[in-house]
Amino acid sequence: MNPDDFEITKEKIPNGVKFIIHGRINTINADQIQIMLNEAMKEKPGSIVFNMFHVVYMSSAGLKVILKTYKDAKETGITLGIEMPSENVLNILKMTALDGLLVI
Repeated sequence: MNPDDFEITKEKIPNGVKFIIHGRINTINADQIQIMLNEAMKEKPGSIVFNMFHVVYMSSAGLKVILKTYKDAKETGITLGIEMPSENVLNILKMTALDGLLVI
């Protein structure tokens, strides 16, 4: 897989769901991510986890999707977090002061 190619997979975890993301998160695929997250929220998992170890780039559109889902999840009692953020993702989260809120 080319590091710039986008791929997202969903797997069940105890009390929740995990999304493993590879490649670039941008305006082209942000809607696809939002659709998958909306579907996951309907299942009312206890938690939603993003594994972002293989994310090479995240635009503001990707950050917007994560923040919207975080807000919606919090309102419904679902925990949301990012595990193993790549260096690029972690830098974005630090610049926006969201690392303490989202990184697990």
